[in-house]
Amino acid sequence: MDISNKIKQLIFVKFKIWKYEILSNCKNIEGKPNNFHPLLIVGSGKVIFGKNVQNGVINSPYFYSNYSYLEVRDKKSLIKIGDNVTINNKFSAVAFSAITIKNDVVIGVNCSIIDSDGHHLNPNSRNEYESIESKSVLIEENVFIGDNVVILKGVTIGKNSVIGNSSVVTKNVAENTVVAGNPARVIKSLI
Repeated sequence: MDISNKIKQLIFVKFKIWKYEILSNCKNIEGKPNNFHPLLIVGSGKVIFGKNVQNGVINSPYFYSNYSYLEVRDKKSLIKIGDNVTINNKFSAVAFSAITIKNDVVIGVNCSIIDSDGHHLNPNSRNEYESIESKSVLIEENVFIGDNVVILKGVTIGKNSVIGNSSVVTKNVAENTVVAGNPARVIKSLI
């Protein structure tokens, strides 16, 4: 890498990564991802990173323009990311209870996971944050999640499954299955 590329890397990437590390307020973090993309971690819960977790992909959309976001809302909230997980740019995960991503998962650009509705559905309680219904999310081993995917509360995605681009996953996905669409539907079995 020549000197001009090293300077660009420092100014446009490294400083931004450091900035988001400084802005992060979550104090209960185990492990450390390999950050190629800025990552903001907020909340009073716990985040656990396994070995060899990669956050960000250099030759991919949103590399220079965005950041990834992890929120563990309450003291009991947990986000656990297993070993050898690759997360592309502009990822977000918001846990009121728990989001677990097991080993060898690949996550595409601009994906989000949330284990609650975020707000009450009842209009009279919309701005109350106590007792929001939350159901944990589990992504099993070796799952491939395409770009622009949304995974909603209470979902379990079985091992070796594939989630097609721009899918909204509202229900469990069986092992070795390809799903796609809004809402995501079974396209085919991988076995």
